[in-house]
Amino acid sequence: MNPPVTIPAATATTGSLARRMILIAALWIAPLLVGGGWALDRVLATAITTSFDDQLDYVLTALVTSAELDSNGDVTFNRPASDQRFLEPGSGLYWQVSAPGREAFPSRSLWDRRLAHGSRGFERAVVSYNSRQFSEEELRVVERDIVLPGAATVWRFQVAESRDELDAQTSALRQTLVRSFALLALGLIVLAALQTVYGLRPLRRVREEIARMRSGRTTRVTAPMPIEVRPMVEELNALLAHNERQAEEARRHAGNLAHALKTPLTVLMNAATAKADDLADTVCREARTMRRQVDHHLARARAVGRRGSAHSRAAVWPSLESVERAVAVLYRHVRIDASGPRDLEVHVERQDLDEMLGNLVENAAKYGGGSVFVTVAAADSFVEILVEDDGSGIPEEERGRIFDRGARLDTGKPGTGLGLAIVRDVAEIYGGTVGLDESEDLGGLLVRLRLPAAG
Repeated sequence: MNPPVTIPAATATTGSLARRMILIAALWIAPLLVGGGWALDRVLATAITTSFDDQLDYVLTALVTSAELDSNGDVTFNRPASDQRFLEPGSGLYWQVSAPGREAFPSRSLWDRRLAHGSRGFERAVVSYNSRQFSEEELRVVERDIVLPGAATVWRFQVAESRDELDAQTSALRQTLVRSFALLALGLIVLAALQTVYGLRPLRRVREEIARMRSGRTTRVTAPMPIEVRPMVEELNALLAHNERQAEEARRHAGNLAHALKTPLTVLMNAATAKADDLADTVCREARTMRRQVDHHLARARAVGRRGSAHSRAAVWPSLESVERAVAVLYRHVRIDASGPRDLEVHVERQDLDEMLGNLVENAAKYGGGSVFVTVAAADSFVEILVEDDGSGIPEEERGRIFDRGARLDTGKPGTGLGLAIVRDVAEIYGGTVGLDESEDLGGLLVRLRLPAAG
């Protein structure tokens, strides 16, 4: 039976990035255009009204300059008004001259109606206002108080015109503004949409490149990208390279472990098939060999699995003290001394640091003459740990071979021969190094372990 197919769960989303950008642009464009349109409408409407008032003021000035008093003290005009509409009843253009206690003198266009005089006091300046005194039409009135020569009476000259033409001009202006600003808003939103679509195009290209990688057509994102997207692509390529290295290391470790276990298993199979007399001893011996290999590869696998963590850090001194206590129990005759700063930290998991220090200190105690000295010091961006013993040391020509798995120069003492190999492999996984030298103070072996410092 085929195993069930697992369908990946859909990734949670927070909405469309493009829609969000377009919505933000629209919410910003709309109030700006509304505010700008309102301000422009106020300016243009005021300009149209001012022009309309100026025309009425021109007619008012013409009336004032042509006015004079007759023998009865009433106002007459020495020349008629030039606009024919003043003679047509209800034409929408009117004038009137009035004074307190005197009968108003209106234009023929007013017919039986009269403009309101109002209760405002004497005003030499021209006054403009809207008036709804006629129910059938709204007026725009311009008036001015005048004292004619030779008279003490204050005459109020008024010129009024229907607001129909003024309102029509204002309405046409507002329709033009609304259409223009609506078209401008639509254009700006379309522009924002095009900018968003074009601006987010590199992200779609990254998605296409990832799809190509998933289909096996490529292994990296190689398409040219904008400066803003390039760091993300570089991090993605670095992550892919990191995963490939880990996968390759896992395959290599699996192959190495299979190869290392193949020989002991063959020996066991042959001994069991032949029903050898020393079968029990053979099983124990080959089982120890297989256990050494399994421990070695498990240590490497743990280190590889934890290496990518940006939070991997461990304090050196607590780990060293823990190792000292454990080794002191096994080798009571050995004196272990340590010196150096107590606040140094390395970019290594605590379990791996314990394993490396444990192997080094235990080897020094096992093969030394009874004294072990550990020095911890900072060296640039690394932490250097020196482990020295007073043993016979290792000849220089043998120092390279001692890192091989299972290599042992002193076969008279128990051990697996994997200690230094494990230390080297784990240190290299974290970007560190291990080197061998001769101890100047104790005369034995000096192991120099360098691990990246935790910033």
